[in-house]
Amino acid sequence: MENSRKSKSDLVERTACALRPVVPQDRSILLGLSGGMDSVVLLHLLHALAPRFSWCLSALHVHHGISPNADGWADFCSALCARHGIPLHIERVSIAALRGEHGIEAAARKLRHAAFLKRGCDFVALAHHADDQAETLLLQLLRGAGVKGAAAMPVFKPAAAHMHATLRPLLGVPRSVLLEYARQHALQWVEDESNSDGHYARNFLRHRVFPQLEQRFPAYRDTLSRSAAHFAEAGELLDDLARQDAPDIFPFPVGGGGARGEGLQLPVQTLRSLSHARAKNLLRYFLHAHGATLPHDAQLADMLRQVLEARANAAVCATFGAWQVHRYRGKVYVSPVLGAFARDLVLPWHGESELEWPASATRLIFSQTQGQGISLAKLRQAPITLRLRNGGETLRPHPKATTRSLKNLLQEHHIPPWRRERLPLLYCGEELACVVGVAVAADFQVSDSESGIVVA
Repeated sequence: MENSRKSKSDLVERTACALRPVVPQDRSILLGLSGGMDSVVLLHLLHALAPRFSWCLSALHVHHGISPNADGWADFCSALCARHGIPLHIERVSIAALRGEHGIEAAARKLRHAAFLKRGCDFVALAHHADDQAETLLLQLLRGAGVKGAAAMPVFKPAAAHMHATLRPLLGVPRSVLLEYARQHALQWVEDESNSDGHYARNFLRHRVFPQLEQRFPAYRDTLSRSAAHFAEAGELLDDLARQDAPDIFPFPVGGGGARGEGLQLPVQTLRSLSHARAKNLLRYFLHAHGATLPHDAQLADMLRQVLEARANAAVCATFGAWQVHRYRGKVYVSPVLGAFARDLVLPWHGESELEWPASATRLIFSQTQGQGISLAKLRQAPITLRLRNGGETLRPHPKATTRSLKNLLQEHHIPPWRRERLPLLYCGEELACVVGVAVAADFQVSDSESGIVVA
Protein backbone atom coordinates (compact mmCIF):
# COMPACT_ATOMS: atom_id res chain seq x y z
CA MET A 1 0.00 0.00 0.00
CA GLU A 2 2.85 2.35 0.86
CA ASN A 3 4.49 1.71 -2.54
CA SER A 4 1.17 2.42 -4.28
CA ARG A 5 0.76 5.77 -2.53
CA LYS A 6 4.40 6.62 -3.27
CA SER A 7 3.96 5.75 -6.96
CA LYS A 8 0.91 8.01 -7.23
CA SER A 9 2.67 10.84 -5.44
CA ASP A 10 5.83 10.43 -7.55
CA LEU A 11 4.05 10.64 -10.89
CA VAL A 12 1.79 13.49 -9.81
CA GLU A 13 4.74 15.50 -8.50
CA ARG A 14 6.86 14.61 -11.52
CA THR A 15 4.11 15.99 -13.75
CA ALA A 16 3.80 19.09 -11.58
CA CYS A 17 7.56 19.69 -11.82
CA ALA A 18 7.41 19.43 -15.61
CA LEU A 19 4.54 21.91 -15.91
CA ARG A 20 5.12 24.41 -13.09
CA PRO A 21 8.01 26.31 -14.81
CA VAL A 22 6.08 26.89 -18.05
CA VAL A 23 2.38 27.06 -17.13
CA PRO A 24 1.44 30.04 -14.91
CA GLN A 25 -1.57 29.96 -12.64
CA ASP A 26 -5.04 30.65 -14.06
CA ARG A 27 -4.13 29.40 -17.55
CA SER A 28 -6.24 27.10 -19.71
CA ILE A 29 -4.99 23.66 -20.74
CA LEU A 30 -6.65 21.67 -23.53
CA LEU A 31 -5.87 17.95 -23.32
CA GLY A 32 -5.83 15.76 -26.42
CA LEU A 33 -7.93 12.80 -25.26
CA SER A 34 -7.95 9.74 -27.52
CA GLY A 35 -9.35 7.45 -24.82
CA GLY A 36 -6.21 5.31 -24.82
CA MET A 37 -4.27 4.51 -21.67
CA ASP A 38 -1.71 7.30 -22.09
CA SER A 39 -4.19 10.15 -22.44
CA VAL A 40 -6.47 8.74 -19.73
CA VAL A 41 -3.53 8.77 -17.29
CA LEU A 42 -2.64 12.34 -18.24
CA LEU A 43 -6.26 13.38 -17.75
CA HIS A 44 -6.19 11.82 -14.27
CA LEU A 45 -2.93 13.63 -13.42
CA LEU A 46 -4.02 17.04 -14.73
CA HIS A 47 -7.37 16.73 -12.97
CA ALA A 48 -5.46 16.22 -9.70
CA LEU A 49 -3.15 19.18 -10.35
CA ALA A 50 -5.57 21.73 -11.84
CA PRO A 51 -7.06 22.91 -8.51
CA ARG A 52 -3.58 23.38 -7.00
CA PHE A 53 -2.49 25.75 -9.78
CA SER A 54 -5.89 27.20 -10.72
CA TRP A 55 -5.63 25.73 -14.22
CA CYS A 56 -8.75 25.54 -16.35
CA LEU A 57 -8.75 22.03 -17.81
CA SER A 58 -10.73 20.90 -20.85
CA ALA A 59 -10.37 18.08 -23.37
CA LEU A 60 -10.64 17.52 -27.11
CA HIS A 61 -11.43 14.18 -28.75
CA VAL A 62 -10.90 13.98 -32.51
CA HIS A 63 -13.29 11.48 -34.11
CA HIS A 64 -11.53 10.34 -37.30
CA GLY A 65 -14.14 7.75 -38.22
CA ILE A 66 -11.41 5.35 -39.38
CA SER A 67 -12.19 2.55 -36.94
CA PRO A 68 -15.61 0.85 -36.62
CA ASN A 69 -15.17 1.49 -32.89
CA ALA A 70 -14.75 5.27 -33.28
CA ASP A 71 -18.24 6.07 -31.98
CA GLY A 72 -17.62 3.92 -28.91
CA TRP A 73 -14.36 5.75 -28.19
CA ALA A 74 -16.11 9.11 -28.38
CA ASP A 75 -18.84 7.85 -26.01
CA PHE A 76 -16.19 6.59 -23.60
CA CYS A 77 -14.41 9.98 -23.57
CA SER A 78 -17.72 11.77 -23.01
CA ALA A 79 -18.57 9.59 -20.03
CA LEU A 80 -15.04 9.88 -18.57
CA CYS A 81 -15.01 13.67 -18.76
CA ALA A 82 -18.55 13.90 -17.41
CA ARG A 83 -17.52 11.93 -14.29
CA HIS A 84 -14.66 14.35 -13.65
CA GLY A 85 -16.62 17.48 -14.58
CA ILE A 86 -14.19 18.30 -17.41
CA PRO A 87 -15.58 20.06 -20.50
CA LEU A 88 -15.08 17.95 -23.63
CA HIS A 89 -15.37 18.88 -27.29
CA ILE A 90 -15.67 16.11 -29.89
CA GLU A 91 -14.41 17.16 -33.33
CA ARG A 92 -15.58 14.92 -36.18
CA VAL A 93 -13.24 14.91 -39.18
CA SER A 94 -12.86 12.96 -42.41
CA ILE A 95 -9.48 11.91 -43.76
CA ALA A 96 -10.86 10.99 -47.19
CA ALA A 97 -9.65 14.16 -48.95
CA LEU A 98 -6.12 13.94 -47.47
CA ARG A 99 -5.59 10.19 -47.37
CA GLY A 100 -4.31 9.83 -50.94
CA GLU A 101 -1.73 12.61 -50.62
CA HIS A 102 -0.54 12.08 -47.03
CA GLY A 103 -1.44 8.52 -46.02
CA ILE A 104 -3.68 7.57 -43.09
CA GLU A 105 -1.35 8.49 -40.21
CA ALA A 106 -0.16 11.81 -41.63
CA ALA A 107 -3.68 12.79 -42.70
CA ALA A 108 -5.06 12.02 -39.25
CA ARG A 109 -2.24 14.00 -37.61
CA LYS A 110 -2.85 16.99 -39.89
CA LEU A 111 -6.56 16.98 -39.06
CA ARG A 112 -5.83 16.73 -35.32
CA HIS A 113 -3.59 19.80 -35.51
CA ALA A 114 -6.35 21.69 -37.33
CA ALA A 115 -8.87 20.63 -34.69
CA PHE A 116 -6.67 21.95 -31.87
CA LEU A 117 -6.19 25.25 -33.67
CA LYS A 118 -9.94 25.79 -33.77
CA ARG A 119 -10.17 25.64 -29.96
CA GLY A 120 -9.25 28.56 -27.74
CA CYS A 121 -6.68 27.73 -25.06
CA ASP A 122 -3.33 28.78 -23.64
CA PHE A 123 -1.70 25.33 -23.84
CA VAL A 124 -2.33 22.00 -25.54
CA ALA A 125 -1.32 18.95 -23.47
CA LEU A 126 -0.39 15.70 -25.21
CA ALA A 127 0.31 12.32 -23.60
CA HIS A 128 3.47 11.31 -25.46
CA HIS A 129 5.83 9.30 -23.23
CA ALA A 130 9.41 8.00 -23.30
CA ASP A 131 8.57 5.06 -25.56
CA ASP A 132 6.94 7.44 -28.06
CA GLN A 133 10.05 9.61 -27.97
CA ALA A 134 12.32 6.66 -28.73
CA GLU A 135 10.06 5.53 -31.58
CA THR A 136 9.92 9.03 -33.04
CA LEU A 137 13.70 9.49 -32.97
CA LEU A 138 14.39 6.13 -34.59
CA LEU A 139 11.73 6.68 -37.26
CA GLN A 140 13.17 10.10 -38.06
CA LEU A 141 16.67 8.67 -38.40
CA LEU A 142 15.41 5.86 -40.64
CA ARG A 143 13.76 8.51 -42.84
CA GLY A 144 17.07 10.35 -43.16
CA ALA A 145 15.96 13.35 -41.10
CA GLY A 146 18.33 16.21 -40.41
CA VAL A 147 19.28 17.67 -37.05
CA LYS A 148 15.89 19.30 -36.44
CA GLY A 149 13.98 16.14 -37.29
CA ALA A 150 16.22 14.03 -35.09
CA ALA A 151 15.57 16.39 -32.17
CA ALA A 152 12.23 14.57 -31.94
CA MET A 153 9.68 16.02 -29.50
CA PRO A 154 10.28 18.67 -26.80
CA VAL A 155 8.59 18.62 -23.39
CA PHE A 156 7.49 22.21 -24.00
CA LYS A 157 7.10 23.93 -27.35
CA PRO A 158 6.18 27.64 -27.21
CA ALA A 159 3.30 29.05 -29.23
CA ALA A 160 4.06 29.90 -32.84
CA ALA A 161 2.20 30.76 -36.02
CA HIS A 162 -0.62 28.28 -36.56
CA MET A 163 0.25 26.42 -33.37
CA HIS A 164 -0.69 26.58 -29.69
CA ALA A 165 1.98 26.20 -27.00
CA THR A 166 2.39 22.44 -26.52
CA LEU A 167 3.04 20.47 -23.34
CA ARG A 168 4.29 16.87 -23.14
CA PRO A 169 4.83 16.40 -19.39
CA LEU A 170 5.12 12.59 -19.62
CA LEU A 171 7.88 12.57 -22.23
CA GLY A 172 10.47 11.23 -19.78
CA VAL A 173 8.16 8.56 -18.33
CA PRO A 174 8.24 4.99 -19.72
CA ARG A 175 4.92 3.51 -20.79
CA SER A 176 5.33 0.75 -18.19
CA VAL A 177 5.17 3.37 -15.40
CA LEU A 178 1.98 4.85 -16.87
CA LEU A 179 0.46 1.38 -17.13
CA GLU A 180 1.32 0.66 -13.48
CA TYR A 181 -0.27 3.98 -12.46
CA ALA A 182 -3.41 3.22 -14.47
CA ARG A 183 -3.80 -0.21 -12.87
CA GLN A 184 -3.17 1.11 -9.35
CA HIS A 185 -5.96 3.63 -9.78
CA ALA A 186 -8.32 1.24 -11.55
CA LEU A 187 -8.46 3.49 -14.59
CA GLN A 188 -10.31 2.32 -17.66
CA TRP A 189 -9.37 3.04 -21.25
CA VAL A 190 -10.03 1.94 -24.82
CA GLU A 191 -7.70 -0.05 -27.06
CA ASP A 192 -7.18 1.04 -30.66
CA GLU A 193 -7.02 -2.16 -32.70
CA SER A 194 -4.67 -0.48 -35.20
CA ASN A 195 -1.95 -0.42 -32.52
CA SER A 196 -1.35 -4.12 -33.18
CA ASP A 197 -1.15 -3.73 -36.98
CA GLY A 198 2.46 -4.45 -37.91
CA HIS A 199 2.09 -2.75 -41.28
CA TYR A 200 2.53 0.61 -39.54
CA ALA A 201 6.21 1.46 -39.08
CA ARG A 202 5.68 2.68 -35.53
CA ASN A 203 3.98 -0.58 -34.52
CA PHE A 204 6.77 -2.62 -36.12
CA LEU A 205 9.29 -0.82 -33.93
CA ARG A 206 7.07 -1.06 -30.85
CA HIS A 207 6.29 -4.79 -31.06
CA ARG A 208 9.23 -6.29 -32.96
CA VAL A 209 12.31 -4.12 -32.58
CA PHE A 210 12.17 -2.51 -29.14
CA PRO A 211 11.52 -5.70 -27.11
CA GLN A 212 14.76 -7.15 -28.52
CA LEU A 213 16.56 -3.85 -28.10
CA GLU A 214 15.56 -3.74 -24.44
CA GLN A 215 17.07 -7.16 -23.80
CA ARG A 216 20.49 -5.96 -24.97
CA PHE A 217 20.22 -2.26 -24.06
CA PRO A 218 17.78 -1.90 -21.11
CA ALA A 219 18.36 1.86 -20.86
CA TYR A 220 17.71 2.52 -24.56
CA ARG A 221 14.85 4.96 -23.82
CA ASP A 222 17.07 7.24 -21.74
CA THR A 223 19.93 6.90 -24.22
CA LEU A 224 17.79 7.82 -27.22
CA SER A 225 16.23 10.70 -25.28
CA ARG A 226 19.71 12.07 -24.56
CA SER A 227 20.54 11.80 -28.25
CA ALA A 228 17.38 13.72 -29.14
CA ALA A 229 18.41 16.43 -26.67
CA HIS A 230 21.87 16.62 -28.28
CA PHE A 231 20.27 17.00 -31.71
CA ALA A 232 18.04 19.76 -30.31
CA GLU A 233 21.11 21.64 -29.01
CA ALA A 234 22.84 21.25 -32.37
CA GLY A 235 19.70 22.59 -34.07
CA GLU A 236 19.79 25.68 -31.86
CA LEU A 237 23.41 26.29 -32.83
CA LEU A 238 22.55 26.01 -36.53
CA ASP A 239 19.73 28.52 -35.98
CA ASP A 240 22.21 30.89 -34.32
CA LEU A 241 24.51 30.53 -37.31
CA ALA A 242 21.66 31.33 -39.72
CA ARG A 243 20.84 34.51 -37.79
CA GLN A 244 24.52 35.51 -37.89
CA ASP A 245 24.60 34.93 -41.66
CA ALA A 246 21.58 37.21 -42.17
CA PRO A 247 21.49 39.65 -39.19
CA ASP A 248 19.55 42.31 -41.12
CA ILE A 249 16.72 39.85 -41.76
CA PHE A 250 16.76 38.03 -38.42
CA PRO A 251 17.77 40.51 -35.71
CA PHE A 252 15.89 38.32 -33.19
CA PRO A 253 15.10 34.61 -32.99
CA VAL A 254 11.93 33.57 -34.80
CA GLY A 255 9.42 31.04 -33.65
CA GLY A 256 8.53 30.57 -30.03
CA GLY A 257 6.08 33.08 -28.67
CA GLY A 258 7.39 35.95 -30.81
CA ALA A 259 6.61 37.07 -34.32
CA ARG A 260 7.09 34.71 -37.19
CA GLY A 261 8.67 35.58 -40.51
CA GLU A 262 5.64 36.58 -42.57
CA GLY A 263 6.64 39.27 -45.04
CA LEU A 264 10.38 38.61 -44.80
CA GLN A 265 12.39 38.32 -48.00
CA LEU A 266 15.84 36.80 -48.25
CA PRO A 267 18.33 38.45 -50.67
CA VAL A 268 19.74 35.98 -53.18
CA GLN A 269 23.12 37.69 -52.85
CA THR A 270 23.23 36.72 -49.16
CA LEU A 271 22.86 33.07 -50.12
CA ARG A 272 25.50 33.43 -52.86
CA SER A 273 28.02 34.79 -50.36
CA LEU A 274 27.90 31.63 -48.23
CA SER A 275 29.27 28.14 -48.57
CA HIS A 276 26.82 25.57 -49.90
CA ALA A 277 26.20 24.08 -46.44
CA ARG A 278 25.63 27.47 -44.78
CA ALA A 279 23.39 28.62 -47.64
CA LYS A 280 21.24 25.50 -47.19
CA ASN A 281 21.12 26.11 -43.45
CA LEU A 282 20.05 29.74 -43.94
CA LEU A 283 17.38 28.80 -46.49
CA ARG A 284 16.08 26.11 -44.14
CA TYR A 285 15.87 28.62 -41.30
CA PHE A 286 14.15 31.12 -43.60
CA LEU A 287 11.44 28.54 -44.36
CA HIS A 288 11.09 27.78 -40.65
CA ALA A 289 10.67 31.50 -39.95
CA HIS A 290 7.54 31.47 -42.10
CA GLY A 291 6.13 28.42 -40.33
CA ALA A 292 6.62 26.28 -43.44
CA THR A 293 6.99 22.52 -43.31
CA LEU A 294 10.67 21.79 -43.85
CA PRO A 295 11.46 20.06 -47.15
CA HIS A 296 13.58 16.94 -47.54
CA ASP A 297 17.29 17.49 -48.11
CA ALA A 298 17.05 16.77 -51.84
CA GLN A 299 14.17 19.23 -52.18
CA LEU A 300 16.09 21.88 -50.26
CA ALA A 301 19.20 21.41 -52.41
CA ASP A 302 17.15 21.65 -55.63
CA MET A 303 15.36 24.73 -54.32
CA LEU A 304 18.69 26.41 -53.55
CA ARG A 305 20.02 25.50 -56.99
CA GLN A 306 17.02 27.07 -58.72
CA VAL A 307 17.21 30.23 -56.65
CA LEU A 308 20.93 30.70 -57.31
CA GLU A 309 21.36 29.43 -60.87
CA ALA A 310 18.18 30.29 -62.79
CA ARG A 311 18.59 33.11 -65.31
CA ALA A 312 17.92 36.60 -64.01
CA ASN A 313 14.47 37.02 -65.58
CA ALA A 314 13.26 33.47 -64.85
CA ALA A 315 10.09 32.99 -62.85
CA VAL A 316 11.44 30.66 -60.16
CA CYS A 317 8.77 28.76 -58.22
CA ALA A 318 9.65 25.64 -56.23
CA THR A 319 6.75 23.82 -54.56
CA PHE A 320 7.17 21.54 -51.54
CA GLY A 321 4.07 20.18 -49.87
CA ALA A 322 1.66 23.01 -49.15
CA TRP A 323 4.32 25.72 -49.60
CA GLN A 324 6.11 27.54 -52.40
CA VAL A 325 9.41 29.38 -52.75
CA HIS A 326 9.58 32.19 -55.32
CA ARG A 327 12.43 34.37 -56.51
CA TYR A 328 11.63 37.94 -57.59
CA ARG A 329 13.89 40.96 -58.12
CA GLY A 330 16.83 39.29 -56.40
CA LYS A 331 14.92 38.15 -53.32
CA VAL A 332 13.46 34.87 -52.09
CA TYR A 333 9.82 34.73 -50.94
CA VAL A 334 7.96 31.97 -49.11
CA SER A 335 4.19 31.54 -49.15
CA PRO A 336 1.54 28.84 -48.78
CA VAL A 337 0.20 27.28 -51.95
CA LEU A 338 -3.12 28.99 -52.67
CA GLY A 339 -6.04 27.28 -54.32
CA ALA A 340 -8.28 28.45 -57.12
CA PHE A 341 -10.41 31.56 -56.54
CA ALA A 342 -13.50 33.08 -58.10
CA ARG A 343 -12.53 35.84 -60.50
CA ASP A 344 -15.89 37.57 -59.98
CA LEU A 345 -15.48 37.70 -56.20
CA VAL A 346 -17.23 40.73 -54.65
CA LEU A 347 -17.50 41.15 -50.86
CA PRO A 348 -19.51 43.99 -49.28
CA TRP A 349 -18.01 45.78 -46.28
CA HIS A 350 -20.45 47.07 -43.68
CA GLY A 351 -17.98 48.36 -41.11
CA GLU A 352 -16.66 45.05 -39.75
CA SER A 353 -13.28 45.13 -38.03
CA GLU A 354 -12.22 41.91 -39.82
CA LEU A 355 -13.18 40.28 -43.11
CA GLU A 356 -12.02 37.02 -44.65
CA TRP A 357 -10.47 37.42 -48.11
CA PRO A 358 -10.65 33.98 -49.75
CA ALA A 359 -8.61 34.86 -52.84
CA SER A 360 -5.41 34.91 -50.76
CA ALA A 361 -6.67 32.92 -47.75
CA THR A 362 -6.06 35.90 -45.48
CA ARG A 363 -8.03 38.07 -43.08
CA LEU A 364 -8.31 41.79 -43.74
CA ILE A 365 -8.10 44.02 -40.65
CA PHE A 366 -9.92 47.39 -40.68
CA SER A 367 -8.50 49.80 -38.09
CA GLN A 368 -9.99 53.21 -37.36
CA THR A 369 -7.41 56.01 -37.29
CA GLN A 370 -7.07 59.77 -37.14
CA GLY A 371 -5.39 61.45 -40.09
CA GLN A 372 -4.35 58.20 -41.77
CA GLY A 373 -5.74 55.94 -44.46
CA ILE A 374 -9.08 56.26 -46.25
CA SER A 375 -11.55 59.01 -45.36
CA LEU A 376 -14.54 57.52 -43.57
CA ALA A 377 -16.68 60.48 -44.57
CA LYS A 378 -16.00 59.84 -48.26
CA LEU A 379 -16.59 56.12 -47.89
CA ARG A 380 -20.09 56.83 -46.56
CA GLN A 381 -21.10 58.30 -49.93
CA ALA A 382 -21.73 54.90 -51.55
CA PRO A 383 -21.72 51.14 -50.77
CA ILE A 384 -18.27 49.68 -50.11
CA THR A 385 -17.15 46.48 -51.81
CA LEU A 386 -13.93 44.51 -52.14
CA ARG A 387 -13.12 43.08 -55.56
CA LEU A 388 -10.33 41.59 -57.65
CA ARG A 389 -8.52 43.04 -60.64
CA ASN A 390 -10.54 42.96 -63.82
CA GLY A 391 -8.15 44.85 -66.13
CA GLY A 392 -7.94 48.52 -67.02
CA GLU A 393 -8.04 49.88 -63.46
CA THR A 394 -6.35 53.22 -62.77
CA LEU A 395 -5.52 55.14 -59.60
CA ARG A 396 -3.91 58.48 -58.70
CA PRO A 397 -1.81 57.72 -55.59
CA HIS A 398 -1.18 61.35 -54.57
CA PRO A 399 -2.87 64.71 -55.26
CA LYS A 400 0.21 65.88 -57.19
CA ALA A 401 0.79 62.59 -58.97
CA THR A 402 -0.41 61.53 -62.39
CA THR A 403 -2.97 58.80 -62.74
CA ARG A 404 -1.32 55.39 -63.07
CA SER A 405 -2.60 52.16 -64.49
CA LEU A 406 -2.90 49.57 -61.76
CA LYS A 407 -0.43 47.39 -63.65
CA ASN A 408 2.24 50.11 -63.51
CA LEU A 409 1.44 50.96 -59.90
CA LEU A 410 1.95 47.36 -58.78
CA GLN A 411 5.23 47.17 -60.68
CA GLU A 412 6.43 50.44 -59.10
CA HIS A 413 5.67 49.02 -55.64
CA HIS A 414 7.46 45.76 -56.49
CA ILE A 415 4.39 43.63 -55.78
CA PRO A 416 5.35 40.08 -56.82
CA PRO A 417 3.46 38.82 -59.89
CA TRP A 418 1.87 35.84 -58.09
CA ARG A 419 0.23 38.22 -55.59
CA ARG A 420 -1.13 40.80 -58.02
CA GLU A 421 -4.19 38.88 -59.20
CA ARG A 422 -5.27 38.15 -55.61
CA LEU A 423 -4.95 41.66 -54.17
CA PRO A 424 -8.18 43.11 -52.70
CA LEU A 425 -9.34 46.35 -54.33
CA LEU A 426 -11.65 48.52 -52.20
CA TYR A 427 -14.38 50.31 -54.14
CA CYS A 428 -16.72 53.09 -53.03
CA GLY A 429 -19.59 52.65 -55.40
CA GLU A 430 -17.80 52.23 -58.75
CA GLU A 431 -14.73 54.28 -57.79
CA LEU A 432 -11.48 52.54 -56.87
CA ALA A 433 -10.62 53.98 -53.47
CA CYS A 434 -7.76 51.76 -52.34
CA VAL A 435 -5.50 48.94 -53.46
CA VAL A 436 -5.03 47.25 -50.10
CA GLY A 437 -1.42 47.29 -48.97
CA VAL A 438 -0.34 49.44 -51.92
CA ALA A 439 -2.01 52.85 -52.24
CA VAL A 440 -5.08 54.96 -51.40
CA ALA A 441 -6.59 57.00 -54.23
CA ALA A 442 -5.87 60.73 -53.86
CA ASP A 443 -9.58 61.65 -53.80
CA PHE A 444 -10.16 59.30 -50.83
CA GLN A 445 -7.15 60.16 -48.70
CA VAL A 446 -7.95 61.43 -45.23
CA SER A 447 -6.99 64.92 -44.03
CA ASP A 448 -4.87 65.44 -40.89
CA SER A 449 -7.85 66.06 -38.59
CA GLU A 450 -10.24 63.60 -40.19
CA SER A 451 -11.28 60.09 -39.12
CA GLY A 452 -10.00 57.39 -41.40
CA ILE A 453 -9.70 53.65 -41.86
CA VAL A 454 -6.57 51.63 -42.56
CA VAL A 455 -6.93 48.21 -44.21
CA ALA A 456 -4.16 45.65 -43.80
